[in-house]
Amino acid sequence: MASEYLLLNQKCAHTLSLYDVSNGEELKHIRLPYYPHEFVVDSQQKYAFVGHYGILGADCIGDPGGCSVFVIDLDTFELVNTLSTWPYYRIHGLGIDDQDRLYAMSEGHNTLLLFNDPLTATAPNLAVSSGGYKTHLFALTRQGDWAYGVNLLSNTITKFKPHDATFTPVAMIPGRRPEGNALSADERILFISNRDDDTIVAIDIESMTVVKSAATGRDPNRIYADPLDRLITTNYGESSLSLFDQELNSLGLIELDNIPIAMNFHPDGQHAFVSMKGDTIAVLHLESGRVVDSFACRAEPDVSQLLVRH
Repeated sequence: MASEYLLLNQKCAHTLSLYDVSNGEELKHIRLPYYPHEFVVDSQQKYAFVGHYGILGADCIGDPGGCSVFVIDLDTFELVNTLSTWPYYRIHGLGIDDQDRLYAMSEGHNTLLLFNDPLTATAPNLAVSSGGYKTHLFALTRQGDWAYGVNLLSNTITKFKPHDATFTPVAMIPGRRPEGNALSADERILFISNRDDDTIVAIDIESMTVVKSAATGRDPNRIYADPLDRLITTNYGESSLSLFDQELNSLGLIELDNIPIAMNFHPDGQHAFVSMKGDTIAVLHLESGRVVDSFACRAEPDVSQLLVRH
């Protein structure tokens, strides 16, 4: 019988933890250097790769931030490798392709770093410019042949090739302060949320033009595509989620008791795990919009992923 666990980064507790979904019990944790932010998991769910942002948030000044990616064995919950990104700082957005190659974005230098074998590497194999300023996150195609930088300070989305530093990035403006992002299943449309415009837009990646737009709740900081192809924005300026279909038709608003930070989904497509202000994980039934369970966690829960063990 399969068991389900929630892998959760708690950036102000500086900790990666594993929780039992059935009862909310913290089973394992590992303390990391200050302010780890994003993480990704390999295709076999054996390793997690955690970026060392090294500061509390994107608006922090003065401190250069972290310059590492931590490799965690998910069976032993031990640090098994540290990838140096020196001299590139503030590692935030992460991606992994269908060959388990790792991509890490230095927000401080707007540079995407490639690790062909992150389990044995100590330094990047390639560094490529994002073509924007303050590149916080990026979207990556499954094969890793294209990346789309989401650039907070230049208000741009940039299309570039992670394996070809000679390619000149192509830029467009989707709105003010873009951040949330998700690629469509066919990788032809890039969905972007604009935090200062309270919008979600659909961008045709071939022409790099906005083809659709819709209003969200206030300050949509992330976009997630659930197993049923719905799009959901976490609205950081209010306690809500906005739901859309792939054509950006509104599917309604879910009001919550606190501000949502991040989320991920159960494979059944009916439930989501929402990281909330107040150091809580809410288990949300998506169709009814009701929180059906919750459990406490460490300080500032952020990115999470459901792990299944047989």
